[in-house]
Amino acid sequence: MAEGTTSGGNAKLQFGEKSIDLPVVIGTEEEPAIDIAKLRGETGLITLDEGFVNTGSTTSAITFLDGEKGILRYRGYPIEQLAANCDFAEVAYLLIYGELPTADQMHTFRDTLRQHTIVHEDIRRFFEGFPRDAHPMAMLSSVIATLSAFYPDSTSVKDPQQLHVSMMRLLAKTPTIASYCYKKSIGQPFMYPKNDLDYSQNFLRLMFGTPAEEYEIDPVEVEALNLLLIVHADHEQNCSTSTVRMVGSSDANLFASISAGIGALWGPLHGGANEACVAMLDRIRRDNGNVEKYVDMAKDKDNNFRLMGFGHRVYKNFDPRAKIIKAACDKLLAKMKINDPIFEIAQKLEEAALTDEYFVERKLYPNVDFYSGVVYRALGIPVPMFTVMFAIGRLPGWIAHWLEMRNCPTTRINRPRQVYTGATERDFVPIDQRK
Repeated sequence: MAEGTTSGGNAKLQFGEKSIDLPVVIGTEEEPAIDIAKLRGETGLITLDEGFVNTGSTTSAITFLDGEKGILRYRGYPIEQLAANCDFAEVAYLLIYGELPTADQMHTFRDTLRQHTIVHEDIRRFFEGFPRDAHPMAMLSSVIATLSAFYPDSTSVKDPQQLHVSMMRLLAKTPTIASYCYKKSIGQPFMYPKNDLDYSQNFLRLMFGTPAEEYEIDPVEVEALNLLLIVHADHEQNCSTSTVRMVGSSDANLFASISAGIGALWGPLHGGANEACVAMLDRIRRDNGNVEKYVDMAKDKDNNFRLMGFGHRVYKNFDPRAKIIKAACDKLLAKMKINDPIFEIAQKLEEAALTDEYFVERKLYPNVDFYSGVVYRALGIPVPMFTVMFAIGRLPGWIAHWLEMRNCPTTRINRPRQVYTGATERDFVPIDQRK
């Protein structure tokens, strides 16, 4: 039986003359699952589940979510409590090590991160090879993978000390690398980290500071960024997290595994969703800000237009992360008093989704992507950088899942099965005889 589960009896599968009992395991939140590990060996059958939407690829003690009830917990702690009481570094510690840190542990953790914020000078020059208009995600995934070449002393997957160093390097250097992706696109000089600042403060200075003058830190902006990173820190077995675990199952080093996760996150159906939200808002702006027109289009079943940032594949209730970011969004916009029609359009769409019977009945509430896109825009972060921001936030979750996968005694290299649907056996035809 998988670690952390209890027995729920057996499920019986009948196939022709064969009958097999499959054990049912139950997790700590009473989630039942049928263990099919012995199915193929005893019956010759496999299960077919496109996209693995009904298949548990692993057991995990990191994140629990209940989409029907709108619950999200990291290591048992409700996301609402963590967002109200922690900064991103503390949440990262919790995800990776499983418990909230003591004051001494947190001091050591922060101090270790500060030691690794600067990247190798040759990595800075690495950016000279990218075109100025290169997408930031292309640069980020490439440079993260390249860390294994610059830091070969921490690539062993079997040495606990090397793993610790590689984790610290990733957490500390990724914001620095991400800021360089932005600075490259606008032709500004790269900034060195300033290690008397905290994680979010340092990143905003790396992004928007210049050597010509002191960067003024805005606490409201820091708070908004901190909350965005926290709510994106993990979301159980999503596409990118599953990719990190799958790549890591081959004994690939942590840098390579995280780079693969960044590639998965890049897709518009995953990490690029907030970018799509802002693109939709901008489309409405260009159409004279006619929100009613697009709400009607979304409600028309014969129209292929859909509102981005509303509803969620997992959450069938209000996205708990959206509640947190909505409050930060309202506070940030009120403080900054930005004259941007995009924000007015976003507020009208939000009102429609929360009051229109069509959206309320279908529980198409604004999700975290809707609000995060608006916040990133208010912070001055350009649209191509939105998914990079997501990657920074998701990094501790990826690391935590990679470590959990490595430490699980039953882990094997991932190797999904398939049902073959191609041609049956046929004879080779020489090229001069083919028609």
